[in-house]
Order: sequence, then structure tokens, then C-alpha cells
Amino acid sequence: MSVAVTLLAVAGVHAKSYDVASPDGKISVTVSVGSEINYSVDMDGAKVLDNGVISLVLDGRELGVKPAVASVSRHEVSRLLHPVVPFKFSEIKDHYNQLLIKFKGGYSLEWRVFDDGAAYRLITDLKGDVNVLDEVFSVSLPADFTMHVQQSGGFKTSYEERYSHLGAQEWNESGDKYTLLPVLVDAGQGRKVRISESALNDYPAMFLAPGEGGGSLKAIFPRVPLKFGDDGDRSVKILEEADYIAHTSGRRAFPWRYFVITGNDGEIIENTMTARLADDCEIADTSWIKPGTTTWEWWNGATPYGTDVDFVAGCNTPTYKYFIDFASKYGIDYVLLDEGWGNSTRDPFAPNGDLDLEELIAYGKEKNVGVILWLTWLTVENNFDLFKKYADMGVAGVKIDFMDRSDQWMVDFYERVAKEAADNKLFVDFHGAFKPAGLEYKYPNVLSYEGVRGMEQMGGCLPDNSVYLPFMRNAVGPMDYTPGAILAYQPDRYRCGRPNSGSIGTRAYQMALFVLFETGLQMLADNPTLYYANDDITRFMADVPVTTDETVALDAKAGEYAIVAKRKGDRWYIGGMTNGEQEWRDFELTLDFLGDGEYALTSYEDGVNAPRQAMHYVKNTRKVRKGDTVKVRMARNGGYAAVIE
Repeated sequence: MSVAVTLLAVAGVHAKSYDVASPDGKISVTVSVGSEINYSVDMDGAKVLDNGVISLVLDGRELGVKPAVASVSRHEVSRLLHPVVPFKFSEIKDHYNQLLIKFKGGYSLEWRVFDDGAAYRLITDLKGDVNVLDEVFSVSLPADFTMHVQQSGGFKTSYEERYSHLGAQEWNESGDKYTLLPVLVDAGQGRKVRISESALNDYPAMFLAPGEGGGSLKAIFPRVPLKFGDDGDRSVKILEEADYIAHTSGRRAFPWRYFVITGNDGEIIENTMTARLADDCEIADTSWIKPGTTTWEWWNGATPYGTDVDFVAGCNTPTYKYFIDFASKYGIDYVLLDEGWGNSTRDPFAPNGDLDLEELIAYGKEKNVGVILWLTWLTVENNFDLFKKYADMGVAGVKIDFMDRSDQWMVDFYERVAKEAADNKLFVDFHGAFKPAGLEYKYPNVLSYEGVRGMEQMGGCLPDNSVYLPFMRNAVGPMDYTPGAILAYQPDRYRCGRPNSGSIGTRAYQMALFVLFETGLQMLADNPTLYYANDDITRFMADVPVTTDETVALDAKAGEYAIVAKRKGDRWYIGGMTNGEQEWRDFELTLDFLGDGEYALTSYEDGVNAPRQAMHYVKNTRKVRKGDTVKVRMARNGGYAAVIE
């Protein structure tokens, strides 16, 4: 005991601290350099994160152990960012105080502290390539915390697990689980901390696990795969792994580890940390990148059945022409040809025998509707020339599926795809994907990622889970949730499946998702037959823009409800969603975000019977001005959608 105390005392004597605070002074970071690199984070004078440890384990040495400071510099940075595809804001203010500590031995630690959080990264200046055996990311949480997390049984995951909500004891006992980013920590006293990463390049995605001693968390990483085996059309088996997590250049910046810290749940929704920390855009001419909406035939089984359907429906030329006609009528930008359009998942150039791809592309051009093709990642990897060939054919973009991994090899695959697609002016939608981590800003032709428990899960997609998405998964990047259901059910009355698919949640809830959920490629998942029969709903869904000039969280409580207003040009949209805990929730919104003058507000609200009959909604119109109040009532698993113009 006395020896341990003595060692700690000696370490404390030699440690030196470096502080950096946010521009408004509310958030502060203290970095302590002694026998290792430690840090703590405070908000309004209260400890939010403590006992943090930072190091990088390489072959033969560990950066961050017995560190020797060479120099320290501080800078204040304020700039404006204008993302090519704006998911929350068309102009982002990037204002922070920087602390840069250079250490002897060719590495540095950079901290950036913002008014809404803090982030750090390691930077190395070492000769040649290096093997990274491990990265130490470890930090302690306040005593009485709750973790909102997705957890899987291993590194092979499509990030579609339901959220779990773990108290301190449950978290400490979850060591056999692999926790995915982002995580949301309720740190007590109303404070929330969201943890994620950005600028993930040539490096594996980070997972989390309980740290030693309880009440803490640490990083774990998938190792580099060395040898693969055939596992069918969609995947490969990893037969051999390296003993390192990355083989990479010795001169590089490593991914940002960031913490969004706030006492206001609405600010979690509005936050743009991933964008502010992402690498700069690599595409010189981005004028061809066209975010938009698309139809999706998989969810509805490609089975239109209206009185005007005089053909056998399926993945064939007449059915897709029908979808193109529907898209053209409602101003929908694209049609997606999902699994079934091709003759083989191994051959990206062989449509099935019932489909003339060139004819469809030409027909789409006549109707101003682009064509998107679905592919497995393995097909893409084995046929990397498809990007040029598709571009020559007139294909608009690709949906790539079933990656289900986030090791260094697969992270590199995402970037290789993004670059090759950009070189051929194609956009990309990643399915079977890990969460966004900044690639969509470096290559803004990456319009969306799945990596979410979305509506394709049918009865497994519950509002109680989805209401966390604006605070967690969708808050770190674009999300392909595939909304747009016309048939709506409360969970105790759900009896649906393809081709007559339906969703859990009210009809107003489903409409609100088009405002709430951010993506560069928004899908209308349902059947054109149902959309034609519900014209006013369809027009609202199709008209909500997928890019946003301004985002305002009007009222929000993580896991319970979210009401958000978004502006595109002079038009505002409002979307609200809630969980299933209460029969009704009542809100009063103040329209102080409007400009001067009179506006028309058209709303779609839960009807009086919505707690039982989820398809019951009412449409209302009224005149409003800046500062007016609007009463909103949402049923269980309900919603509210509106446009103000």
C-alpha cells in the first residue's frame, strides 16, 4: 500500500497540467502530462469526464507513455463552413480554442474545445509505415450515469441493433458486448454527453466496452483481416487476422474522438460536430451531386395493383416504368432498382431476363427521373470497373449493401468506392453499413448510410427505439431509414409483411419522419398504388427537401419526443415524434423563428382515434406570424407534420 501511494505521489509531482476552455468559457479541458497523458472535462465547473487516458501502441513503443513535452501552443479559430450537402445548416460556424501539445519522439496531441463540446486527436510524424497494435481511449463517467447504446455480439455488425439503456451497474456488467458509436451518456444534473468519431480514414471504427474498475469506458477495435475465404454471394469469411488494428502511414492525423456536451437535449439534435471535424472536400467540381428523393420497390414487393396496372408486377421493365411514371408525377428524383433487378449478385452487368436496363434508363431520362442500382459490396470489389460503365450507361448512383464490418480494410473500401464513384460522377448510398464518421464531407457524393434499425425491420422498428435517432445515430450523419409507410399501426395491432407492408406509429408520425430524419437520399418506401390513393400525404412526403438551410429544435427530450423546425429558403417544415409511453402528449410551440409577415401553416396531426387507429389524422390550415403559438397534440407513437410558407 505505501509503495503504491509513493509511486502516485512521485507521478503527481512530475505531472504538468495544460488547460483550454471553450470560447464561451463553459466547457474546459485539463490535460495532465506525467507518466502518461490524462485529461478531464468540466462543464460549468462540474466534472463531466474524468481520468481520461490517451495513448497509441505501436510496434516496439507506446506513444503517450512517459511523454516528454517539446512545445505547447494555443490558438482561437473562427470560420464558416458551407457543406456541399447540408443536412442541418447550409452555413456552419466553426469556433473553437485549440491546444496543441507536441511531444518529443514525433507525435502531437491536438484538442479543440467548442461551446458545445470537445474533441482530440493524435498526430504522428514518423518515418515509413507503422503497425498500430492498439489505441488507448479510456475515460471515467460521473457516478450516477445512464448509457444509451447499441450493442452487438462482435465486430461483425450492420449497426441495426436496438438501443439498450444501461445504468452504471448494468454497464459495468456488459463486458461481453461490443458497444457501437455513437453512445449517449446521461451524466446527471440534466447533462448529456454524446461520444463519436470523425475523419475516420485508413483506420478501424472504434467500439466501446466497460473499463477497469467500473464506471468507465474504454476503446476496442477490430483487427486487420489478412486472409479471406468464400462465404457466398454477399460476404467473405475472415480466416486470419493480424495482431494489429491498422497498418498505416507514420505521418498522419488519426481520427477525432469527440464529446458533445450539453444541458439542452435540443442542442444534441442541432449539433454539427462530425461536419466540423471532418476532412475537407476532395471533389473539385461538386455541381453534379444532386441529393433528392427516390422510390423503393423492395419494401412493397414491387407489386403495384391499381386499376391502371395491366401487367404482371415484379422486378421487370413495365413495373419499373410504372414507378418512373409515379416518380415523375410527384417530382421524385430517382427510382431505385433493389435486389432482384440483376440476374446474379456476382455480375453487375446482367439484368434479369424480364428487365431491359438501357430502356429503363432512357425512359427515366425522358421523365427526368434517374436510376439507382443495388449491388453487394463483394460484387463491387470484384468489378471495380462498374463505376465507369454505369456512368457511360447513364446510371445516377449505386446502393451498396452487406458490408457489415468496420475494420481498416472495410473503412478503406468505403473511401475507395466514394472516390471511384466521384471520379465517374456517381453518388453512393451505403447499406449494411457502419455509422457515418465524416466521409460524407470528404466525398459528398456519399449521400447516405443505413447503419440504423430502420423501417425495413417492419414490426421490429418501434417508435420507442426510433425516437432516439435524432439524438444519436442521425445526429452524427445522414441516415437511410426508408420512411414513407401509408399503412400505419399501433404495436398491439400490427399484422403486416411484404408485399402489404406497414409501419408502427401513426400516419402523422410517418409524415413527420421526412422532416426529422436527415439524409441526402430520402426514400418513399411504399407502393405507388397507396401513394396515389393518398395524394395529400404523398405530396407532403415528396416535397420535403432533403437539404436544409437551418435547423431549430423546438422541444426535445432524448428517448421521449423531438419536435424540430427546418428551413429551406423561405419555407419552414416542422416534424414531431414521440414514443409510446403516454396516450397523449401536449406541447405549445412558439413560432419565433419566422421572419416578418404573414404565413400559411398546413399541419397533419394525429386524429382523436390515433391511439387505437394509427391511420387517423386530420389536416388543418391557419394563418400565422412570428411569435404566434401553436398547440400540438401527439398520440402514443404519434407525430406532427407541418409546412409554413
